[in-house]
Amino acid sequence: MKTPLNVAAALCLGFCLAAPVTAAPPEGKGKPEKHEKHAGKGKQRAHHEPEQNAPAIVVRISAADARRIAIGHQAVGYAALPPGIRKNLARGKPLPPGIAKKIVPQPVLAQLPQYPGYEWQVAGSDLVLVALATAIVTEVLVGVFD
Repeated sequence: MKTPLNVAAALCLGFCLAAPVTAAPPEGKGKPEKHEKHAGKGKQRAHHEPEQNAPAIVVRISAADARRIAIGHQAVGYAALPPGIRKNLARGKPLPPGIAKKIVPQPVLAQLPQYPGYEWQVAGSDLVLVALATAIVTEVLVGVFD
């Protein structure tokens, strides 16, 4: 005679054996796991960090010295960047999209140190040294053209 407990155990055993075995899909196939979806974001951030093998550029001018040059040539009174864009203007990151870049006035540029493969640009009231090949910001001298 079959008892309800035996029947329940048999049904449970049957369901367990009949359940399909789930295996991980082959690499590159199927939906990515949640932790894999966010793994790409870290790679993007690493792309914006300065390269470890790149030669370090030592900027030989301070923001105060650059400001004195700008004042001497009456190249002041530029409006600062909006806070959201200014926050994204940082060393080791690419120039923010949509930033209104201005050319450094020639008399000021003539007195700034020059670095092969780099260019001085004005972003708002800041003086920015940018790598020409990658558009990565190498140095930000804040408030030079205030």
